[in-house]
Amino acid sequence: MGIKNLSQVIADNAASALKLNEMKTYFGRKVAIDASMCLYQFLIAVRQDGSQLQSEDGETTSHLMGMFYRTIRMIDNGIKPVYVFDGKPPDMKSGELEKRTEKRAEAEKQLVEAREKGDAKEVDKFERRLVKVTKQQNEEVKKLLQLMGVPLVEAPCEAEAQCAALVRHGKVFATATEDMDALTFGSNMLLRHMTFSEAKKMPIKEFNLARVLEEMEVTMEQFVDLCILLGCDYCGTIRGIGPKKALELIKQHKDIETILENIDQTKYPPPEDWPYKRARELFLQPDVANDDDITLNWKEPDVEGIVEFMCGEKNFNEDRIRSSLSRMQKSRNAGTQGRIDSFFTVSAQVKCTTAAKRKAAEEKEKAKKGAAKGKAGGPPAKRRPK
Repeated sequence: MGIKNLSQVIADNAASALKLNEMKTYFGRKVAIDASMCLYQFLIAVRQDGSQLQSEDGETTSHLMGMFYRTIRMIDNGIKPVYVFDGKPPDMKSGELEKRTEKRAEAEKQLVEAREKGDAKEVDKFERRLVKVTKQQNEEVKKLLQLMGVPLVEAPCEAEAQCAALVRHGKVFATATEDMDALTFGSNMLLRHMTFSEAKKMPIKEFNLARVLEEMEVTMEQFVDLCILLGCDYCGTIRGIGPKKALELIKQHKDIETILENIDQTKYPPPEDWPYKRARELFLQPDVANDDDITLNWKEPDVEGIVEFMCGEKNFNEDRIRSSLSRMQKSRNAGTQGRIDSFFTVSAQVKCTTAAKRKAAEEKEKAKKGAAKGKAGGPPAKRRPK
């Protein structure tokens, strides 16, 4: 789920933090990608076409097709992808996982009913709701990426948290995922639609966390509390408080503790035994791999190994696979040119004027102009008698 309505809250209250770009904008950039999100997208996309890609023995291979061709497309655009795989979900996510299990059970019932009625549209809808990435599909994709020479990272817990850590430590430029909680985990840059933007003719949405905090005039800790109020995977929310009210309360009271002390809890009842403090801790101090233990290396692809795996084992067309690999190799060679800004040293911390300071400066400038205008518009000088 990520964070409910966060994208819209940012669009409404920190418009300068959101940009729409093409994939080629990120030439020379290293990007950490939420692998599980990608695999789910690939499986869903093929189901929408009504033609699930399978090997001769009936095994689904659409996840391999999607990962192979989309990765090559990113490399064609000069991007260096790093795929991050989910580890064990935190205990606090158990409630959200139980809800998803219940929804799957309900979808299975509705799927049976749709099949009995012969409603193809409803059948397709509920089949897509039941798509789940399997352990085998994960392992197959890891094997393919290793053969392609693309680095992968296995997160101890949430992939989005690990991606955010890679961004914070300067190992990559941005996190690519559809889940907005990458920002809550502290990813300075979030890219949505990265893995399917060109295929669906959609722009990539770039969210800049520093600008979000600046325009909203909140600290990172206050932003995390805002995200908890909006709705996250770890705990419930205060009933009756929507996105607009949540931001107003954070700006007024600064944290959830003070909000709870000042709101009418009969009108806005919080969940019983609300574990918001633990949720806050998971966002601010997530379980991620030690930065020193992660080395990202992009290697030469094992062409024959890929052909053996994709064509020999999974029945992909050899000519197409070899042609795509040849194109990828040319793009890799061209990509060594890098971005021009990589030749300069960039400070890890960027100082920026806060919105409040800018507003004060603008008011000061207006006052100066008003004073100057007053002098210019004063009474005319008396004419000397002839």
